[in-house]
Amino acid sequence: MDIKEILEYLPHRYPFLLVDRVLEVVPGQSIHAYKNITINEPFFVGHFPHHPVMPGVLIMEALAQAAGILSFKSEDKKPTETDVFYFAGIDEARFKRPVMPGDQLHLHVQLERQMRGVWKFYGEAKVDGQLAASAKLMCAKRDL
Repeated sequence: MDIKEILEYLPHRYPFLLVDRVLEVVPGQSIHAYKNITINEPFFVGHFPHHPVMPGVLIMEALAQAAGILSFKSEDKKPTETDVFYFAGIDEARFKRPVMPGDQLHLHVQLERQMRGVWKFYGEAKVDGQLAASAKLMCAKRDL
């Protein structure tokens, strides 16, 4: 999926859109997407001025956005103006290496289960094949 199609599945926009491309999606199973990390990201101004590092919470958000795309693809529908997936929980989050400007953050998310509007995932964020972060994520689908 290119950026035009991603924008059809996510309500996020700059500077909070954290998925640049989807390389593979297997509905009901998994997604592989990535985010190009550039020095122009607004959070690098203050995190940290002399040693820019992507905040861990934004790595988790990028995984959640990939999970949102996987959810809609698994339902075989595009979201409407009243559909939204909320981040409902993060468990067992671990950060293994910093993510810095120039990195390409690969987002690997697997659907573990879905029941009554609650979706559970396992996600890994990698840079150059090295694990940068991982977590169990929970999202809840709601109608506005």
